[in-house]
Amino acid sequence: MHVPVAPEVAFDYLVDPRNRPAWQSSLARVEDVDGEPRAGQTWVDVTSPGLRPRMETTELDRPHRWTERGTWRSFAAVLTLELAPAPGGCEIEATLSLHATGPARPLAAVLSRLAPYAVRADLRRAARLLAARPHP
Repeated sequence: MHVPVAPEVAFDYLVDPRNRPAWQSSLARVEDVDGEPRAGQTWVDVTSPGLRPRMETTELDRPHRWTERGTWRSFAAVLTLELAPAPGGCEIEATLSLHATGPARPLAAVLSRLAPYAVRADLRRAARLLAARPHP
């Protein structure tokens, strides 16, 4: 996905949990944000349906790659964003994996098929927000 800002600008915006409710459709808010973005940073996503997955940044290589892991009950999800310079901004590639144990496994399989569409829609929203912001 093309984003019309420099990779550094997109990266800094996307990896900060405090910005997520503005562009991630499933979030009502974030809580308990542990400091500034870095590997090991933790927070809680409070979703619109009321789920509260515990999140952690597991990889942060500014402005190239960022990975988060979220866990809730028997579910675990890993999202990686890879950013690369491109004419007029940057390209972002998102990779998502979702797994569950026990009786939740069939639901995780269905959600795994649907989640990439939601991630792309959220990144399109983030791209619009970033394009509308003043940048140096």
